[in-house]
Amino acid sequence: MSEQLALGIVVAAALADSINPCVFGVLIFLLAYMTRVFKNKNRMLLAGIIYIIAVYITYFLLGVGIFTLAYTAGFAKQFYWFAAVVAIAAGLFEIKDFFWYGKGFSLQIIPGGAERIKRYSKLMERMETKHPLLSLLVAAFLGVFVVFVELPCTGAPYLAILGMLSSGDYATGVPLLLIYNLVFILPLIVIVGLVYAGYTFKTLENWRKKHRALMRLLIGLFLMSLGAYMIWAVI
Repeated sequence: MSEQLALGIVVAAALADSINPCVFGVLIFLLAYMTRVFKNKNRMLLAGIIYIIAVYITYFLLGVGIFTLAYTAGFAKQFYWFAAVVAIAAGLFEIKDFFWYGKGFSLQIIPGGAERIKRYSKLMERMETKHPLLSLLVAAFLGVFVVFVELPCTGAPYLAILGMLSSGDYATGVPLLLIYNLVFILPLIVIVGLVYAGYTFKTLENWRKKHRALMRLLIGLFLMSLGAYMIWAVI
């Protein structure tokens, strides 16, 4: 695969990953909580930035770990096929949610994840009252935690990219993962910026609910296309 094509696919996959309603929903909830917890807007902005940085680092390190394991352990080919099949299957479930949102099996965060996020958010509130510095550490911890509980909902594009990169050159793959994760967090930065600029979380949540089915459709079509391309490329 040419470097130009690889870069284009990586950026497209990261965009598909980043517009997932799961990602938006969790961040909007956390920002709503942060707006209440941090009375100062600048401090809320700082907490949001810390959260996003934690997401970036965690998602990148997770990807590098999987990529390195598949690349060095000698099962890159099997992992490639697994990632392609998962992409197609996930795409079908995403498209299903465009027509029957929430009915039957859907890609969603790990069961119990939402309750734990709420629990840790309350911990952040208590820390802001008693130990303000620790509340920012809780924001960072939430960034790490959310990455893992969101994986069943958001991980298919990333898995497909890791499958493709594992069959190529390691020295080229790692920089592409850095780019992937940078593109992935850009919409999160935009949402934090909108809240800081005065947009209410209710406005953002209403927008998410209005467009979540369309977002699922776009992600699903992309995943099926990406999975089909991966299979076509090796047969």
